[in-house]
Amino acid sequence: MNVKLRHDAIVRSLRRNGTSTIDALAEEVGASRRTVLRDISALRDEGYVIHSDVGRGGGLQLDPQSVQTNARLSVPEVFALLISVAAMRAAGNLPFSELAEAGLAKIEKALPPDKVRDFRTFLDCLHIGQLSPLQDLSDMGKMDPDLLPTFEMAFLGRHFIRFDYRDAKGRTTQREVEPQAMLILPPLWYLVGWDPMRGDFRHFRMDRISTPEAVPETRFRRRHVPFEDDVCPYSALQR
Repeated sequence: MNVKLRHDAIVRSLRRNGTSTIDALAEEVGASRRTVLRDISALRDEGYVIHSDVGRGGGLQLDPQSVQTNARLSVPEVFALLISVAAMRAAGNLPFSELAEAGLAKIEKALPPDKVRDFRTFLDCLHIGQLSPLQDLSDMGKMDPDLLPTFEMAFLGRHFIRFDYRDAKGRTTQREVEPQAMLILPPLWYLVGWDPMRGDFRHFRMDRISTPEAVPETRFRRRHVPFEDDVCPYSALQR
């Protein structure tokens, strides 16, 4: 378990149980007492208020108010929440969407200014539409969990993204494109990339992408993706 996951597990345990001991936490997260003590110190440095009682039967207690003020979400996490809400709303099956959007607005307000800029830049690349009823979904798979953070890193840094792509006929090739936008046609998600080898935009079903990685030594310029000109007709989705 890495440091972030261990910290999250400790906070969840203290919230769930009310109080705990170093030994109990160490057993729960699979770490030594010394490691958990360092983790508690690091969490306090982050702003979590963790009380400790000395003596026999003493333990640790997390101030619940500090959880409300210190729950930090990364830009990709906020973006993932937003696009999930937006995609469900576009599909017409999200009740209470206004409440969900109000909650996301509050999260955005809690982000540092530099993260807000990244968040809004990220939103500019998001487009949501309706899937053609002719689309074949029989081979729909799961998306690589590394794809969204890799896209964020490549998009914000303006780096090419490299990945293996399996086309509709099952052939796999390695592709390297400029990540210009995301297109969501629920339930399918597409990476819209400018392919310099073809001199044109290409749409890649994200459930067919594997082993994505940003290419830090490359740079690209932002391009206008003409979604208003129907850049993604049904025929293009078969690539």
